[in-house]
Amino acid sequence: MSGNAPWPEGVGRQLLDTVDSTNAHAFRMAPHQPGPCWFLAGEQTAGRGRRARAWASPRGNFHGTLLLHPAEPAATVALRSFAAALALRDAFVSLTGLPQAFQLKWPNDVLLNGGKVAGILLESAGAGQGVAQLAIGIGVNLIASPDAAQVEPGALPPVSLLAETGLRVTPEAFLNALAPAYAAWEQTFTQHGFAPLRRAWLDHAARLGEPIRARTGTETRDGIFDSIDETGALILRQSHGSVAIPAAEVFF
Repeated sequence: MSGNAPWPEGVGRQLLDTVDSTNAHAFRMAPHQPGPCWFLAGEQTAGRGRRARAWASPRGNFHGTLLLHPAEPAATVALRSFAAALALRDAFVSLTGLPQAFQLKWPNDVLLNGGKVAGILLESAGAGQGVAQLAIGIGVNLIASPDAAQVEPGALPPVSLLAETGLRVTPEAFLNALAPAYAAWEQTFTQHGFAPLRRAWLDHAARLGEPIRARTGTETRDGIFDSIDETGALILRQSHGSVAIPAAEVFF
């Protein structure tokens, strides 16, 4: 896709100065926003990542959330993390022209030159047995990244787009590339299901076919990153056979 793709029809956009977190703001706005809408904040005072980890949110980086009102079962809704990852990669490539520099790390990080440049946090609010609202929170290190000493031991070092490429991209310009990229993958997902997303994600997966370590809350498994299955679970090949892991922290 091109970085000049038009804003997707029917998708709202709200630009904010300061919020606690864009995901929290999106949920507060959900009753008043019946259609999809992007919320972009200049800064977050309480940004968070997976497992409630703090997410550094300085001005100049990208802090955004896409609010959706999906109709599918929760397990299907969760597969949109792959749509978001693919859209992020498309946006990066369209803005930099560097397709080989960006890879996808299971379950929901984007890597630039082997370091973490972006993360995705999906949160949902339910209605009965389903999902009433989905917030796809995205953080991108456009101009700054946390010090490597601040991340979990063994985690990949954070990097910024500016430091790695010399390109300075504003959050608004990044959103203008990301929103149409996500809309394209959302259309593919709703029309054709997860299969095309799975194939595309695997095409850009980091360390596919290589040794990795998957750490859940109760155990650590070492093996070969074989694939992801039709539910998005990681397939880890070990000496005694393959195992599907639905959720874990992955280390290289």
